[in-house]
Amino acid sequence: MQAHDIVEQLPTVRGSDLVATAVRMMAEAHLPGLVVVDGRARPRAVLPGTQVLRLTLPRALLEDPALARTIDEANAGLFWSELGDLTVDECLPRHDPRPAAVRPDATLVEVAALMARARSPLVAVVGPAGTLVGGITLVRLLDVLAGDAPG
Repeated sequence: MQAHDIVEQLPTVRGSDLVATAVRMMAEAHLPGLVVVDGRARPRAVLPGTQVLRLTLPRALLEDPALARTIDEANAGLFWSELGDLTVDECLPRHDPRPAAVRPDATLVEVAALMARARSPLVAVVGPAGTLVGGITLVRLLDVLAGDAPG
């Protein structure tokens, strides 16, 4: 079995999209992460859900766990309102890492190895021109692999 056999159509975001919109889309679609595409529908980045969550939190809270403890639940939602016009581009890492992506003819073992190396529950599947074909989630991959497993 190959990547093209289990690829799914997943919503994507662009760098110009608002972070709040991207996070809301991820939550509503129950996605394990997001694929950020350019104007030609080529993946620029694959962000695991934990990286997307990092986009919503002030850097100080990420660097100091004790500071995070000082924020009560009543004020935790204020971070959403503070995102304002912050775009996905403004939050992407400055270095441009290659997105976690495979070709449609990649084996499922290749997909699993990439997920493990990239620590990403989502990989993009890209066609010959580098355009996005879809994505493979960890849950989808495990469903298929577990279905093929003996016992």
